Amino acid sequence: MTPSPAADGPLAGIRVLDLSRLVAGNMLSLQLADFGADVIKLEPDRGDPLRHWQEDGIPAWWKVYGRNKRSIRLDLREPDGKASLRRLVPTAQVLIEGFRPGVMEAAGFSPEVLLGLNPRLVIVRVSGFGQTGPYAQRPGFGSLIEAMSGFAAKNGFADKPPALPNLALADMVAGLSGAFATLAALRVAEAPGGAGQVVDLSLLEPLHATLGPDAAIHRLTGRVPSRIGNRVSITAPRNVYRTRDGEWLALSASTQAMAARLFSAIGRPEMIADPRFSTNSARLDNVDEVDAIVGGFIGARDLADNLAFFEKAEVTVGPVYDPAGFAEDPHVRGRGVLVEIEDPEHGKVPMHAPFPRLSRTPGRIRRLAPSLGQDEADIAAELGGTAIGDTETPR
Repeated sequence: MTPSPAADGPLAGIRVLDLSRLVAGNMLSLQLADFGADVIKLEPDRGDPLRHWQEDGIPAWWKVYGRNKRSIRLDLREPDGKASLRRLVPTAQVLIEGFRPGVMEAAGFSPEVLLGLNPRLVIVRVSGFGQTGPYAQRPGFGSLIEAMSGFAAKNGFADKPPALPNLALADMVAGLSGAFATLAALRVAEAPGGAGQVVDLSLLEPLHATLGPDAAIHRLTGRVPSRIGNRVSITAPRNVYRTRDGEWLALSASTQAMAARLFSAIGRPEMIADPRFSTNSARLDNVDEVDAIVGGFIGARDLADNLAFFEKAEVTVGPVYDPAGFAEDPHVRGRGVLVEIEDPEHGKVPMHAPFPRLSRTPGRIRRLAPSLGQDEADIAAELGGTAIGDTETPR
């Protein structure tokens, strides 16, 4: 697939100034860019650190999460950088920053100053713990948030340490939440008599909100969720099971009807009348025996045979994929979940397609991720021709 620069989108006409670094802000601005917003990355002289997250020398993170954006170099510590930002702010509808609280104020760009330059500006402030509270000044990398939110305490197996995710989970969840908040604030700003405002986006709150009603459960029952591996505390059976050929199959029979269908399919219809397995609560009390029975059936067959068998029986199962398996799945290929973008440096680069899918105004990939400072001349011309950002040669 070759990017289509002429493609439009439902957010065309929205300009976003993105001062953020690494994942959360870039995930947020990517959602806006994929749907047509003009996202301008304002990067330090070494570039967004996301450019330097590389595998075998390939900046895959930047290639994916920098797509559909433009880039200029801008140093807020220097007078020229500050002057450039003052010129850009009146042209924008959104500004995203991810500095520790107080840094923008120290640079002379408090919310009051920014709203003075552009009264309808939506200012998204991304931080680990938020702009207020005792931890506001702490550095807030996602790993700390994944630990403190309660995620790590309930993730993993009971006989192993708490498990942090091996992906930027807190940042990704915050970025997606922040995209929604940005659009909500834009709707207010664009209404008659509307005004801009600050979106205080912490990494902590969105991730904690995804963990379920753990706080309520603890208060009302006194129980603390424990690490139970691939099981869940609310329904059984739900687990991953090893197949005869060494692959893994995920299965969830989370309703009474699905549990009955599963037991009938594996030749054990009597289980649904057995007091040990007849209700969800009973199955949770006897989950080891349930898993042994289900796992024994699955373990006697290869993955492909299991998938075909359970599909015919309409039992909810799925294979455990790595990236290669995911890319080859017929549904992934048929629906176009991944797209391959022609990159002049690395050839065809697969990445996720824009989502969610709008029927009339879908997101599109219009531009490759920019090189550092690639768009300085174009943006300067849009502002009347005066040089903008760092005027040295990009490096």
